[in-house]
Amino acid sequence: MAVDVLVESGDWPATAVVRRLAASAVAAAAASVADRIAPSAEVSLVFTDDAHVRALNRRHRGRDAATDVLSFPAAPQVAGKSGPMLGDIVLAFETVAGEAAAARLTLAARVSHLIVHGFLHLIGYDHGNAGEAAVMERLETAILARLGIADPYEAG
Repeated sequence: MAVDVLVESGDWPATAVVRRLAASAVAAAAASVADRIAPSAEVSLVFTDDAHVRALNRRHRGRDAATDVLSFPAAPQVAGKSGPMLGDIVLAFETVAGEAAAARLTLAARVSHLIVHGFLHLIGYDHGNAGEAAVMERLETAILARLGIADPYEAG
């Protein structure tokens, strides 16, 4: 699976580190839902700051606030499957780093979770109601376990 990475702004780690982290999280997510994506699927990730994500959130979702991750799915191009271009995942540094610190997680663990979460949105998963949320959270937890990351939804 092709993973395009742009480190646009924010105090992200070195681009090579971000690329490896993104490739690992996307590969784990893609392997878990391979039947739902085109064989030559691509995804793009933009690592930016809160100001950029706030502007995107305002323009595309009508919410004038930064958020940790936004997903912009591309239209399905293969019958019954997403892709080959799945879409874009955009992460906001300050929000992501703050969430990681508040949850006592490494930045890498939080970023991996958000990439997996955003990837699942690109291929049609959602959490608009309790049933959808439970399905998506179980899948995220299983994918993250393969990456050695603890269940982010576990109370404790």
